[in-house]
Amino acid sequence: MIVTKKEILFQLLLHIVVLVFFTYSWSDQAIRPDRVWFFLMYAIATVIISYVLMPNYLYKKKYLHFFLGVIVFLVILIVIEEKILEPWLYPDTKRANTFPGVFLSLFGVLPIMAILASGKFAWDALQKEERINELQSAVQESELQFLRSQINPHFLFNNLNNLYSYALEGSTKTPEIILEMSGVLRYMLYESKEQYVPLGKEIEQLENFIKLYKLQIEERGAVHFKVTDMTYNFKIAPLILVVFIENAFKHSQAGQSKDIKIEIDVWMKANKLHFRVKNNFEKATAEDTVAKGIGLVNVKKRLQLLYPDKHDLKIEEHQSEYFVEVIMELQQL
Repeated sequence: MIVTKKEILFQLLLHIVVLVFFTYSWSDQAIRPDRVWFFLMYAIATVIISYVLMPNYLYKKKYLHFFLGVIVFLVILIVIEEKILEPWLYPDTKRANTFPGVFLSLFGVLPIMAILASGKFAWDALQKEERINELQSAVQESELQFLRSQINPHFLFNNLNNLYSYALEGSTKTPEIILEMSGVLRYMLYESKEQYVPLGKEIEQLENFIKLYKLQIEERGAVHFKVTDMTYNFKIAPLILVVFIENAFKHSQAGQSKDIKIEIDVWMKANKLHFRVKNNFEKATAEDTVAKGIGLVNVKKRLQLLYPDKHDLKIEEHQSEYFVEVIMELQQL
C-alpha cells in the first residue's frame, strides 16, 4: 500500500478538525487537555484499522475478520480508557458500577473513530474512481487509435483498386491520381495523429478527398461540394467525415455507369457543424455494399467515443437515393 503526500495532508487536516471539535469546551472556551489524550488513543486505533484492517480484510471482502478485528480494538480501547486513562486523569472520580462507564466510553469512541475511518474510506473510494477513469480513458484512447488505424488500409484498398484499373488502361489520369493520393495519405499519416485538428484543415482535406474521388467518376455524373456559413475557430476529430464521402462515391459507382449525382453540404450554426451527403445508387448493389462495408461501423463507433451525447447521425434510404446527415457539437480551438 502506497501512502501519498496528498493523503497524509488530507488525514492531518481531518484529524486536526476532529481534534478541535472533540477537545474544545464551549463552557470553558478552551481546549481540554484530558480530551486530547482520549483523542490520541482513538486516532492511533483508527489509523491501525484504516491502514491495516481495511485494506487487508474489508477491501478483500473478508468481512468477518474485519469486524472481529474492530471489536478487538474497541475492547482494548475501552479497557485502556477505563483502567488506565480515567484513573490517571480523574483520580478522585469513583463509580459504583463500572458498566455505565463502559457504555459511555463506547458511545464516546464510536463517533470519533467512525469519522476518522470514513475519511480514509472516502479517500480510497475517490482514488479508486480516479484509477477507473484513467483506465477507461486509456482503453478509449486505444480503441480510438485502433479505429483510426483501420481508416488507412480501408482508404488504400479502395483507391489502389481504382489506380490499378487506370494503370491497366494506360489512363493519362494515373499520375494525377497518384499525386492526389500522396497528399491525402500525408495528411492521414502525419497531420491527423492528434485527437482533434482545426476545422479549416479538415475541410481542406475533404476537398482533396473529393477531388480524388471525382477523378474516378470522370464524365459519368456530377459532384457538388458546398461550404457555407463556416466559422473556422473550432476543432474536430480528423477523418471522421470523409467516411461518409467515401461511401457516397462508392455506392454511386457500384452499379451505375452514368447519371451519378452526389451532393455534399457543410455549414456551421452556432457551435454545431452540419454535414449532409446525398447520392443516388442502384438499389441491389448498394445494399450489398452497405452491408459489407466497415467504414460506417467504424465512424459510428468513433462518434460515440468522441462525441457522446453531442452528435446526431441520420442515415436514410429512399428508393434510389441515399441520405446522410451528421450534426456535431464542436469545441473551440
